Amino acid sequence: MNTLQKSLILLILLFSLSIAQNLAPIQLPPPQLEIGRSIMQTLKLRESSRSFDSKPLPIQELSNLLWAAYGINRPETGKRTAPSAMNWQEIDIYITLQEGTYVYEAKSHSLNPITKKDIREFTGKQPFVKEAPVNLVFVADEKRMSRASEEDKIRWSAADAGFIAQNVYLYCASQKLAVVVRGMVDREALTKELNLNPEQKIILAQTVGYPK
Repeated sequence: MNTLQKSLILLILLFSLSIAQNLAPIQLPPPQLEIGRSIMQTLKLRESSRSFDSKPLPIQELSNLLWAAYGINRPETGKRTAPSAMNWQEIDIYITLQEGTYVYEAKSHSLNPITKKDIREFTGKQPFVKEAPVNLVFVADEKRMSRASEEDKIRWSAADAGFIAQNVYLYCASQKLAVVVRGMVDREALTKELNLNPEQKIILAQTVGYPK
């Protein structure tokens, strides 16, 4: 990489940072751990939907959803609601909303700003992604996957993202929310919008909202 390329990358990062700084971090309220249906009822109701109301999710609902997806359920060890190979915890959840995009920080149970821009349309090729209130993007940070071969990075990060997506499905079934997991993503375009580095790979996206 030459000096000009490095300078351009630095300018892009600084510009992206200035945009994100206009979006404040969000401290999520504690998740409500006593709500929900039984696991057997939830499994019975689990389904995919492609019809979403545009009404935003309340902050408490978003808190519950993200904790169920990949929150810390054993604070003494930092382990989470979904397994990860070698406890790498390589998956990050990006949350795209109308008001901007955040990344979930499990340790503080908060949302860190990425960009103030509404990039929901970049999270999938289906028309409903532009109107649904929440699109989650599961991104694997391969630099955390020490000693893994390139093949294993692909295999294990895909499995780990799948575990998280299923947690989201079960939470949504329990709370009567509409949800669908999606692989049809323009990864090149979305990578640019999220300002990801080459070691960060988009695995899946998942849309959540109220049923239309």
